[in-house]
Amino acid sequence: MTQIYLDFNASTPLSPPVAELMHQLIDSGYGNPSSTHWAAAPARDAIDTARQQVAALLGCDSHEIIFTSGGSESNNLALKGAFLARRDRNAVHIVTTCIEHPATLSPCRFLESMGARVTYLPVDKTGRVDPKDVRAALGPDTLLISVMHANNEVGTIQPIAEISAIAREHGILMHTDAAQSVGKLATRVDELGVDLLSIAGHKIYAPKGIGALYIRRGTRIEPLIHGAGHEAGLRAGTESALLIAALGKACETVPSKSDLDRIERLRDLLWKGIKAAFHDRAVLNGHPRHRLPNTLNVGFKGHTGAGILASLPGVAASTGSACHEDRIEISPVLQAMGVPADVAVGAVRFSLGRTTTKTEITAVIEMLRPAAAADSSSALTAPT
Repeated sequence: MTQIYLDFNASTPLSPPVAELMHQLIDSGYGNPSSTHWAAAPARDAIDTARQQVAALLGCDSHEIIFTSGGSESNNLALKGAFLARRDRNAVHIVTTCIEHPATLSPCRFLESMGARVTYLPVDKTGRVDPKDVRAALGPDTLLISVMHANNEVGTIQPIAEISAIAREHGILMHTDAAQSVGKLATRVDELGVDLLSIAGHKIYAPKGIGALYIRRGTRIEPLIHGAGHEAGLRAGTESALLIAALGKACETVPSKSDLDRIERLRDLLWKGIKAAFHDRAVLNGHPRHRLPNTLNVGFKGHTGAGILASLPGVAASTGSACHEDRIEISPVLQAMGVPADVAVGAVRFSLGRTTTKTEITAVIEMLRPAAAADSSSALTAPT
């Protein structure tokens, strides 16, 4: 069976430069980077280099980068850390959206149990939040705004720079979860205007278990893990030089613009093929323009997402709904966008990457044709 991987938004394979560097460090980077002897030097140097590589991608100072275990920890550190470190004890309000990743929504709900007040803003039918709604939600007790840069399910890109300008105008911290956008979009922190930005390594061809949080100089954050003074005192625990170096190399070798343009053309080719086969029974979920170049979320009317994937043997992709014994649970993101139930239950996310080929996309289109033909046959024989 031919295997085709179209689930890059879930996780990416290691890029060759990352894998090569990790092999080199397995034997030489075993020392504790906090030690001062010769065995620590390779690990310490690898971490210093990686911090500079991540900072170069984001356009910030290397001292503003804190390494974490991944995007979830970075989001938790940003949200909980900002809330716990607030100077004004009356600043308890957080503004976010209803389509955030659980790594943002769950910390927000936890903080509500600690006295935080959280506003969950709606989005439009394309998955975009209106900056006017952000402005209207602010109050004298607002501490933080947290809006993801790009949605992991439908790929919709949020107007982060515009929202950040509103935050600065009111002296409010701005955080963005950039796990899906780093390496696919420009993520220069000064252009985005953010104070906090989260990265997940396994979304950019680095290993799982490593991430980073950008913290703008002067931003107060209370650490979640206390111990020795690692990571500028913000994240205790001996650093993994192996994983950190891998993240740095991944940030240094993100796909080029030409790579991303090629991926976007393949994504559009897939959509064109699906639309030609299914016609109005295939619906695009997400923004038609403000969308990640690799992401295509399609609702197949008359099908379940699981049913579509069953017709694609060997293809790795994700559905927009969860099938249980007696019901189908629609994605909260699609629900928040107001996607009709008959479209949402048939949602499938295809997310492409740097190894995706035109041959693979053509093969997927061909595998989908029988399902499209069966739809047409049913329509022709349906009673009037």
